[in-house]
Amino acid sequence: MELSSCYPVICTARLAESRDFYVRLFRFEVTFEADWYVSLRRGPHELALLDHTHPTLPEPYRAPARGLLLNFEVADVDAEWERLVAGEGLTPELELRSEDFGQRHFIVADPNGVLVDVITPITPSESYAAQYAST
Repeated sequence: MELSSCYPVICTARLAESRDFYVRLFRFEVTFEADWYVSLRRGPHELALLDHTHPTLPEPYRAPARGLLLNFEVADVDAEWERLVAGEGLTPELELRSEDFGQRHFIVADPNGVLVDVITPITPSESYAAQYAST
């Protein structure tokens, strides 16, 4: 199989609110919008939102997203903390912190309860460094 694209689609009961969240706070642009589906893009990155009741979904799966975590890697997580939490008033679900496994990050939730983990990679501790595959 030749893969030409891969992106998450968040099933939601809050389509417009979710669109506004990702456009305003994470600078995505709307590339397609219908009353049941919104396609977003930021550079090479894509994200889509789908009304969870739409018949394009098999009926047993027509539910809002749960248990989803989106990772957004950024150059300066401390600046994003200041912008999103201090400036925009988002509630942190996980406070800004450095992890031994090689991330400095914090987590906020979108209007659906989907977690957004804002991350800057850092040098992992010696015990974790050996677990990374060489590239």
